[in-house]
Amino acid sequence: MGEDLEKGRQPGAVMSFWDHLDVLRSYLVRLLLVCLVFGILAFCFKDTLFRIVLAPGSDDFVTYRLFDWINHLTALHPMPSSFSVELINTGLAAQFMIHMKTAFGFGFFCAVPYALYLMFRFVSPALYAQEKKYAYRAIGAGYLMFLMGVLLGYFLIFPLTFRFLGTYQVADSVQNLISLQSYMGTFLMLNLLMGLVFEIPVLCWLFGKMGFISASFLKKYRKYAIVIILALAAIITPTSDVFTLLLVACPIWILYELGIAILKRQERKAGKAGLEEENGKGKEEASVETGGKGLLPPPEE
Repeated sequence: MGEDLEKGRQPGAVMSFWDHLDVLRSYLVRLLLVCLVFGILAFCFKDTLFRIVLAPGSDDFVTYRLFDWINHLTALHPMPSSFSVELINTGLAAQFMIHMKTAFGFGFFCAVPYALYLMFRFVSPALYAQEKKYAYRAIGAGYLMFLMGVLLGYFLIFPLTFRFLGTYQVADSVQNLISLQSYMGTFLMLNLLMGLVFEIPVLCWLFGKMGFISASFLKKYRKYAIVIILALAAIITPTSDVFTLLLVACPIWILYELGIAILKRQERKAGKAGLEEENGKGKEEASVETGGKGLLPPPEE
């Protein structure tokens, strides 16, 4: 066991609760140091960092150009082809604090693979070989889905939300001046939570392997799930408009349906494997009954 070796114990030795707590503490310290290193690097490259973070606030962002191109092809113009939203700072030390928070948030994002590795090392001694195989798959798929959720939030959810709300006016005389704190709070919350909700298919696969849920269970409670998804989307979105609510709720609902499809495929494979196993046992029993010479009777002398 990795923990036993780190503690200077013999492999296979029983660890107490406090020994496990010490190992967990050492892992958390390691993770914090890795986050700190990546955060310091991001802090030093301030221009590059905020060029990425503030890109959705400019009308030449790739998502806006793509949608404008689609609008021109379809002769639809639901949103202005160009827009301008001014970001302002309202606190003396706010920009410095936002710089620090953004840098260390980026450091945590970069350290997520290492965090998953440490988590697996901590729980792996208690897992069987088959469970370790499932854990490997769940960790790998979970990280990929997290990245997909963050990318969807960065390239689609946040830009469209910002463009809609940043250019929305109740009257021409009321101008929008968006604070940097509001921009960063919405940016970090939407991207992080979209990464988390993209774990739904992975959790469905893992819980299905453990026998906790099934495709029929999710289909039976689909209508209740839709209500929960809308409530969850309302919590995720820091704004109260229906546009952003539906923009967040639709991907979550699609992920829910994807989880049902994964469970169906998993159950079909399990049923096929069980049927093959039963057929194999039947052949073995028939072979034993005929003396191991097959189903045909022995030839007459």
